[in-house]
Amino acid sequence: MSEVIKHIFAYEPQNPMLFSRIQFWVFFSVVLLGVCLLQKKITWRNAWLALVSVYFYYKSSGFFFFLLIFSTLTDYYIGKAIYYSQTPWRRDRLVFLSVFINLAVLAYFKYTYFFCDTLNQLFNLNLEPVHWLAYLSNQWFNTAFDESSIFLPVGISFFTFQTISYTVDVYRYRIKPVENIVDFGFYVSFFPQLVAGPIVRASEFVPQLYQKYRLRFYEMGYALFLIANGLIKKVLISDYISINFVDRIFESPLDYSGFTNLVAVYGYAIQIYCDFSGYTDIAIGVGLLLGFRLPTNFNSPYKATSITEFWRRWHISLSRWLKDYLYISLGGNRKVKIRTYVNLMLTMLLGGLWHGAHVRFIVWGGIHGLALIIDKIRMRILKFSTKWAKVAGIIVTFHIVCLSWVFFRAPDMQHVRQMLLQIATRFDMQSIPSIISGYFVPLGLIVLGFVIHWLPIKVKRIYRKAFILTPMWAKVLFFIILSLMLYQVQSSEIHPFIYFQF
Repeated sequence: MSEVIKHIFAYEPQNPMLFSRIQFWVFFSVVLLGVCLLQKKITWRNAWLALVSVYFYYKSSGFFFFLLIFSTLTDYYIGKAIYYSQTPWRRDRLVFLSVFINLAVLAYFKYTYFFCDTLNQLFNLNLEPVHWLAYLSNQWFNTAFDESSIFLPVGISFFTFQTISYTVDVYRYRIKPVENIVDFGFYVSFFPQLVAGPIVRASEFVPQLYQKYRLRFYEMGYALFLIANGLIKKVLISDYISINFVDRIFESPLDYSGFTNLVAVYGYAIQIYCDFSGYTDIAIGVGLLLGFRLPTNFNSPYKATSITEFWRRWHISLSRWLKDYLYISLGGNRKVKIRTYVNLMLTMLLGGLWHGAHVRFIVWGGIHGLALIIDKIRMRILKFSTKWAKVAGIIVTFHIVCLSWVFFRAPDMQHVRQMLLQIATRFDMQSIPSIISGYFVPLGLIVLGFVIHWLPIKVKRIYRKAFILTPMWAKVLFFIILSLMLYQVQSSEIHPFIYFQF
């Protein structure tokens, strides 16, 4: 019994709480039961969900949950101070303080090594990063955390952007501050979308805090469909092709032909889509079962006919955040055209840097920034008017995105050069039949993933509606079969969602 209690309350780094693990669904069943019991008592329901959300983050990140609490307290009180301040200069300083604190914490965990390495090289120093949270914990609580290594807390980029948007929206008079600290803590920490999005704006979510629980039959069916869809994307497609094909080629591109490297790039394109959109599908489905509506985050991005349209379909909550809080703040398209292009490039470069302090991510952002600039120029001259022009647009856009994925996924720039060199100079057409037969299952799943992705929306609506309208016993049977199937293909190795690292 003591071992069970220890397992429930202890943080286990080697066994984090993931949507693709049975422990999460046991946890979610308890959470849902609590919501059902407290559905008529909104204050207690919100308190319950805030509590279990902090617990979820603790099980995912350990003592880093103190950062979540710190961010919650900081932005709650600064938001109130902004709203009730009468003088513009005081409001300006308060919103600057909020943004500065949030970005400083984020920069410490994401960019300390980058800053230390840069300063050491420029000034011949010997700076060593220190994990101050670990140091303070060791001093105050007699713990034994490693003080020399700084680990990136799961989801810190997402809840940081979320709290920044809250204080900025209060500053802009778009919303009123949340009524109490518990409700605000619930908004910040809501566990389905806490660690990988979608980034939820206060104006979209806060009003739901004070609404009664409601879940229609159709919505319940849709939520279960999203959960099933997300699990299939993540476990059956993304994890399988990652472990059995994509990871091998990206780690040693010189050991494989140019054709194999190219297929690995295509494979990663569908892997990251299925991984990230799979998480989003599950998050939206779980949120809906709890009575909360989260925004759509993906809309078949590889159907985009231009890079501009791609960013209206890919990671929609992040692209909207970058547009509203960075691009527009830089001046947007209100200035001369050259300034608009500079703003676009800066936004995408900073978007790349948000993913990590590495030249690969900056190049990734630069490719998208340059493509967006060229697309804006193209739209003034030429528009896709025919069916074949749109098909050509989809093909070109997809390959621009795939080129950027090489920089995004490769371990370093040397591997990027090796992979691109293999594709350009050692394609080896003769090896194609043997490669297809040798990797038949993962390649088949890659093709299946793209086929489903590119299905017409009408077809997707048909099978989605068919699932939703099936009786409950059929849904239960489907989930039993799905669980058994996913258990068979699931790797024993923990395979976290890709965006957990950002």
